[in-house]
Amino acid sequence: MKIIGPGSTGESILPSGLDLSVDELLAATPKSSFEVFTYHYYGMVSRRCMGGQKPENALSAEWLSRTEKGLEFYQNARDKYVPNAPIWCTETAETACGGNPWAATYLDSFRYLEQLGRLAKKGVQVVMHNTLARSEYALLDHDTHNPRPNYWAALLWGKFMGTDVYESANTEVGVDIFVHSLKNKPSGRAVLVINTNDKETSVMIPAGATHYLLTADELMTKKVKLNGQELKLTANDDVPALKGQKVKAGNVQLPAHSILFLTFDKF
Repeated sequence: MKIIGPGSTGESILPSGLDLSVDELLAATPKSSFEVFTYHYYGMVSRRCMGGQKPENALSAEWLSRTEKGLEFYQNARDKYVPNAPIWCTETAETACGGNPWAATYLDSFRYLEQLGRLAKKGVQVVMHNTLARSEYALLDHDTHNPRPNYWAALLWGKFMGTDVYESANTEVGVDIFVHSLKNKPSGRAVLVINTNDKETSVMIPAGATHYLLTADELMTKKVKLNGQELKLTANDDVPALKGQKVKAGNVQLPAHSILFLTFDKF
């Protein structure tokens, strides 16, 4: 068991409405003794709470990088009050106050995976998504329990992306690359390539790999495809096998608005 906290949220990002700031919480006596420093992150509040986020901004560099601004504030607080403690993001989603309608669509999968990749690069060890099956930002539809696009994004991340994180250079604006160890195979690598642009691109790979490409017919859809086949539960409501495709060394194409996981057994 670990003692974690303080679980503060929104400072430096959301409008102030807190009863106590993180400084007021952690400077009080007796002093807190947390083994893990935690925070919550939302880039904005949703429309139902008068937020101003728009779907046309959901793939912008400013929106996708905002998670790092939120982390920076709480890293500074961690360093001040609980130096050297691990830092976890114990609540996050598209926007606070239930999420916008497009939080349930493929459009938000770019934000979700960018957030996981960017925070991992900064040393965040745990990211908890809000919620499993309630409101717009849930991973499952709360009436049918059918998976939404972010469920499939989380499933692929959890299946392939290990805990060792490597530096990776982005070679094109709007195309972000994240490199981790391959889960359960330390000698392998898992590479996530996210193309937020409205045009096709390609990446050069140095060796053969297994290819898992997420696409959709439109951004504002709840249907997502893996290597061209729609992802959905089986007739028995089981999660289907996630089947990759073998690709050779060389150029690998990414369509516009696509998300690619590549796994290398040895690297």
